[in-house]
Amino acid sequence: MFTGLIEDIGKIVTVHSRRNYKILQVESKLADDNLQIGDSVACDGACLTVVSVQKGLFTVEASQETVSKTILASYHSGTRINLERALQAGKRLGGHFVMGHVDDTGKIDFIKQTGDSVEIGITFDAVYDNLVISKGSVAINGVSLTINNQRSGWLTVNVIPHTQTATTISHWKSGDRVNLEFDMIGKYILNIHASPEKNGLTKRKLIESGW
Repeated sequence: MFTGLIEDIGKIVTVHSRRNYKILQVESKLADDNLQIGDSVACDGACLTVVSVQKGLFTVEASQETVSKTILASYHSGTRINLERALQAGKRLGGHFVMGHVDDTGKIDFIKQTGDSVEIGITFDAVYDNLVISKGSVAINGVSLTINNQRSGWLTVNVIPHTQTATTISHWKSGDRVNLEFDMIGKYILNIHASPEKNGLTKRKLIESGW
């Protein structure tokens, strides 16, 4: 589990394939900060497992499923990506609950300056409309952001100067593809509501459970 607060901007050193897997070698200061083999790192919001660590470098593997669901296939030597290690128990949760499981790849519709902030419009598959609400949370390339406006298949976010400099957002441009992960809590609520058994949480069930 992650928070959507980026720790470092990494740089892809090499990308190669092994059967149906992609192997990414990443240059990052995280490699020298007690990163261990087996650790999870969100790379542009996609949770990947560390398989090798060297001085200033670490390597992760991505399955065919991950490649198909994310922007990973577009990576090349020199690509800069947002990095975040898994949340440690007891630490402050400054963003929102991010699982590192990308739902969709969206497309940047526009980027425009609004005062000191940047407003970004994103288009996405309208099948996810029920998971997008105004003032709700979304992870875009692993960055926890608040949704300002939304309509079917479209949303906007505002990005403060600090977030622009601490992430790859300052390098984004109109037409770029981005990883999107919608709010986990919304997914569970929607799943319960859609269940044919109608076993949703009710006031009566809370009382019966001692609440």
